[in-house]
Amino acid sequence: MGFLGLLAAFCITALLYASVGFGGGSTYSALLALWGMDYRLLPVVSLLCNLVVVIGGSMRFARAGITPWRGALALTAIAAPAALLGGLTPIGERAFLMLLGASLCVAGLALLLPKRGVAVGPAGGGRAMLFAAAPLGYLAGLVGIGGGIFLAPLLHLVRWDNPRAIAATASLFILVNSLFGLVGQLVKNGTGMLGAAAQTGLPLMIAVVIGGQIGSLFAVRLFKPQLIAWLTAALTIVVGARLLLGV
Repeated sequence: MGFLGLLAAFCITALLYASVGFGGGSTYSALLALWGMDYRLLPVVSLLCNLVVVIGGSMRFARAGITPWRGALALTAIAAPAALLGGLTPIGERAFLMLLGASLCVAGLALLLPKRGVAVGPAGGGRAMLFAAAPLGYLAGLVGIGGGIFLAPLLHLVRWDNPRAIAATASLFILVNSLFGLVGQLVKNGTGMLGAAAQTGLPLMIAVVIGGQIGSLFAVRLFKPQLIAWLTAALTIVVGARLLLGV
């Protein structure tokens, strides 16, 4: 895959993931690994791309009055310190790629799970999700993703809230986890990685800004959760499987 193909893949990924409140960091990381980027640098690039996608998405969800702030902030406050710890944890290249590929496949399959009826509000599964927030945050920081792609299927499973509220919660969760995970990665590998990532990833960040803004508009105005979930799951599983086959 050439660089123009990588740009197109990033734009499409951002569009699909932002449509369901995700940043796309897991798939960005896998695409960069398949492209041949240094595994120590790619989490930083992915997290920067995550941030530029979910900042816009989170703002749109908030302005539309969709974000359930009490529940979303509780989950995020528990996950963020764990994401920092995950970013600080040393990991070898093979283990990193295997964990990333397996995580993508599991997340893609989770997106295909049938959604149960909606509960009255976060109390429907809020207590159970508080226990899951820290492990999800740690995994997110470890492999350089936001963790929303793991959080959202669980929120649907426990009937936490309606699909739009879950998408908004996942977007905020990714935003904060990406920031804390990025700090952990930079402390672990040195702040010089930020300059290298920005130089290499600037065109990619522009591509995900375009795709992410289109996707977040779809989420707020033209939300078709089943179709978008299927497309996102297919992309996630295909990229994850390709990554695992190459390890």
